[in-house]
Amino acid sequence: HVQLVESGGGSVKAGGSLRLSCEASGFKYTSYCLGWFRQAPGKERERVAVIARDFATNYADSVKGRFTISKDNVANTLYLQMDSLKPEDTAMYYCAADPVTVTDLCLRILSFDYSGHGTQVTVS
Repeated sequence: HVQLVESGGGSVKAGGSLRLSCEASGFKYTSYCLGWFRQAPGKERERVAVIARDFATNYADSVKGRFTISKDNVANTLYLQMDSLKPEDTAMYYCAADPVTVTDLCLRILSFDYSGHGTQVTVS
């Protein structure tokens, strides 16, 4: 039973930082394609960042240079470090996982098989 539990969201002023965490269980974490996506009210879902099993990463243009995705294969935890936050980063952020193992496919993935319930990030 795949479980993804996000934490670390909150309210922050523009220019500030937040670090999101996602604890994973119920699947072979080290083999999966992992990522974060976000959705704001009235807007389309946006894939923010992905990390492949070999630690290769890919980012949305809107967050490049400001966000960093990382994972801890011992703790089965995925992270998203968000710096220089802007009001347009305000959204619900979701952790996601997919069993695709090919790095190139992972880095281009648009939808994941599994996701968490989300954590709210508000930037004012």
